[in-house]
Amino acid sequence: FSSRRRHTRYIGDWSSDVCSSDLPASVPNSMPRRGALLLAAGFLFAILFANVAGSPARADDYPSRPIRVVVGFGPGAVADVILRVMTVRMSQVLGQQVVVENRPGAGSNLGAEYVARAPKDGYTLLMCTVAQTINPAVKDLSFDFGKDLAPITLVANAPQILVAHPSFKANNVRELIAIAKASPDGVPYASSGAGTMSHLSGVLFNSAAGIRLIQIPYPGSAQSMTDVLAGRVPLMFGPAATVWGNVREGKLKALAVTQPKRASIAPEVPTMAEEGVEGYSAGIWMGLLAPAGTPPEIVDKLSRAANEALTSKEVLTLMEKQGVDALGGTPAEFAKFIDDELKKWQKIGRAHV
Repeated sequence: FSSRRRHTRYIGDWSSDVCSSDLPASVPNSMPRRGALLLAAGFLFAILFANVAGSPARADDYPSRPIRVVVGFGPGAVADVILRVMTVRMSQVLGQQVVVENRPGAGSNLGAEYVARAPKDGYTLLMCTVAQTINPAVKDLSFDFGKDLAPITLVANAPQILVAHPSFKANNVRELIAIAKASPDGVPYASSGAGTMSHLSGVLFNSAAGIRLIQIPYPGSAQSMTDVLAGRVPLMFGPAATVWGNVREGKLKALAVTQPKRASIAPEVPTMAEEGVEGYSAGIWMGLLAPAGTPPEIVDKLSRAANEALTSKEVLTLMEKQGVDALGGTPAEFAKFIDDELKKWQKIGRAHV
């Protein structure tokens, strides 16, 4: 190397020469050329390593470490219970441990926002619920659920049942609609609070059937259930697993399930569509998502693992006990489902909350 030759100062030029006359003043000119070359090589290696470490995750060696799945509810919630059984099978399929992390708060928005801001490498996922498509319609959020998260798989649906106190005259939805249309002041129904699923299910029913049910909000589902059981309020929308025991004991009567298909926990109860309310759907669904920008190959690998878990006997048995129906499907199918849900609740929520 010539001692007169200048070093070209930009990163990535592997043909640049380095010589002692170009070294910083703190490095003696007597330093051997070999030492200077080693110093330069070390610098370039550090740059190369940083670039590799910051590069997007590759699907062919994914996963190479444990995966976290965040759920926005506390331990014992239906989504948490189902997820913990699913992750056992997913760990076996993926060859790495899949662990559950509870981040409850703000109507499950804290967990969703945390995952939306996480690295796009497939190692931080979200178990979301219908709440994530309702929340943008009733409150201002610091992230965009539809854009900041990538759908993986629609996991399951926990159906709701529209129930009535035994003293209420209607024994089915058609009779309820007739009573509501003949009641100028409307028919009251209990909810667990404004903007909750039990509230907006009634709002959606009003819109679809052209009737007027009047929400009576309570601090929570336990309080609303107490008053419906006592006959102080005639109607409520409740999770099938919660209300079905009271229906079987004759303390409540089931009018319809709120999803397009009959519920496995209550196969004898008709759907809203079967009762003449076309297009009505208000189930409590759950699904897996990753941060938007996660490589599609990794999303597909996670989707395959989740779908395989949904066929395992352990998962299906637990879901049956929880009154939940297993679903599954592709990322594209889940993306369309989320888009439809966001549009539906946006239309309903902003106008009535």
